[in-house]
Amino acid sequence: MTAAVAHRRRPWRDNIEAMTMAIVMALLLKGFVVEAYKIPTGSMQPTLIGDEEAGIQDRILVDKLAYVIGEPKRWDVAVFKYPLNTSQNFVKRIVGVGPEEFRIHNGDLWNRADASQPWRILRRSARAQESAWLRLDLDDPPESSWRVVEGGERWERSGRAITARGDGIVGFRTSNSTVQDRTFDGYPEAIVPLLNADRRGRRGANPVGDLALEGEAAALGGTRWIRLDLREGHSHYRFSLPGPAAPDDARPSIEVVVLGHRGPNEEPPPPRTTEEPWRLEAGRSVRFRAQNLDDLLSFSVEGAFALEQEIPQRYDQESAVRIELEGEGADFEDIMVYRDIYYRAEGRTQTTTIPAGHYFMLGDNTRNSSDSREWFFDVHRIASDGGEPRILRTDGCRRDDVYPVTIDGRRHRLLVDEFGERAWIPSDELEVLRDEDVPFVPRSMVQGKALAVFWPLDPLEGIYRLSWVR
Repeated sequence: MTAAVAHRRRPWRDNIEAMTMAIVMALLLKGFVVEAYKIPTGSMQPTLIGDEEAGIQDRILVDKLAYVIGEPKRWDVAVFKYPLNTSQNFVKRIVGVGPEEFRIHNGDLWNRADASQPWRILRRSARAQESAWLRLDLDDPPESSWRVVEGGERWERSGRAITARGDGIVGFRTSNSTVQDRTFDGYPEAIVPLLNADRRGRRGANPVGDLALEGEAAALGGTRWIRLDLREGHSHYRFSLPGPAAPDDARPSIEVVVLGHRGPNEEPPPPRTTEEPWRLEAGRSVRFRAQNLDDLLSFSVEGAFALEQEIPQRYDQESAVRIELEGEGADFEDIMVYRDIYYRAEGRTQTTTIPAGHYFMLGDNTRNSSDSREWFFDVHRIASDGGEPRILRTDGCRRDDVYPVTIDGRRHRLLVDEFGERAWIPSDELEVLRDEDVPFVPRSMVQGKALAVFWPLDPLEGIYRLSWVR
């Protein structure tokens, strides 16, 4: 009997070998290459959803090899050991990379090398910015968010479309004084009704001036101009599209108009235009985008032109969005307004110096995220009979979660130290010495880079959480 025949008569051996190899490969993948994590909280929403009450907790794949062969980069979504309890893993976005000075100001992020340098605004990579833009309207709203504010007697509005005939101006959400950082901006429509009803529809607390307006426009032959207006404080950013009836030498342009009192750094720059004349073709639909982001104005029409204009920082971010038409008319489709993340500086840290080899982490859900802005230890001294007192550091952000209990007639508190070790300590032996800020994550604690969301998928509920993490 040959060895090959003998082998065929022992299928159990093939199965065991296959199962053993599968287990080894799975352990190798989990330990060294890729691992799945469940998102437990909403600190990264809407990029990553984590709401146990709603039953929606994203599962993500994490590349554990990325930071073995390369260094963590600003704007990466990273998994790391929680500095206040290293037995836990957190996931946040890397926004500060040491060595540098870093600050959160006016909703934006800034850095500089040291005090001898001016502060500069931090602009995200194009990939990261895709997650930062938060939609302000529905795919199919029950009624239009646009209101006629001037002229427009023959204008019709339906959902995200406008049929404009004759001169007129429409405004986005004109009943609201400004665009604000509302809780559920940018969330998937199917998920919002499942989340905590107490938070649903909650108004924002801060006006947001970083906005984008995009859509499609098809101008009629007698249209002279289409103008898109983004307001920030008393500055108006006017993005002009010449229509078919505009002068032959007309050019698309970005113009900054400052109304009222001009403060320091508010002298408007000269208008920016394309080098060559360009006009809309009658009846041809084109996709446009106008945006104000991180003190940079951008204006583009698909493949035709792209303009940019640097602008000074604006401290007043009261904002508004308008579309103005001059001439015969145009049809607008798929109009959408977006806002940028407004980073709040409500924690303990607003300006800090990040040492080399350390990172500053923020959640995309800046309204409800435990992150580098507020991390600190409670440093305790615990009395010891006949010996030196010992020092214990615990998570100061969660001190209110620990309630005293009575054990053997004495009040005790359950303390969890920075390594995740738990101990009941008599309250009369416990003394809080000080707070100790711990806003940074050292390089050694960064575990991997988030790659993709692969779950949940629920077609019946319209939930498709399958996407790359950007």
